[in-house]
Amino acid sequence: MQREQKKKLLKKYGVHEKDTGSSRVQVAVLTERINELSKHLESHPKDDHSRRGLLGMVGKRRKHLNYLKLHKKDEYEEVLKELKLRK
Repeated sequence: MQREQKKKLLKKYGVHEKDTGSSRVQVAVLTERINELSKHLESHPKDDHSRRGLLGMVGKRRKHLNYLKLHKKDEYEEVLKELKLRK
């Protein structure tokens, strides 16, 4: 992921300019990285090391989404809609 892409995501989803730790930002950044890695795996189907990394990122994103669902329901719904994720 390019530095500029990450800055755009931080600006869009963060509470303040340097917010990198909130679950909203983490979900957005992980989603972007997951999408990029999925495209990579379409052209390189035997890349098992990248596939393992992808599964780890999906698990981390799921944990952040579960946290948002339990503690900040309105933010959870908003993030799902903006990032076009399924429940």
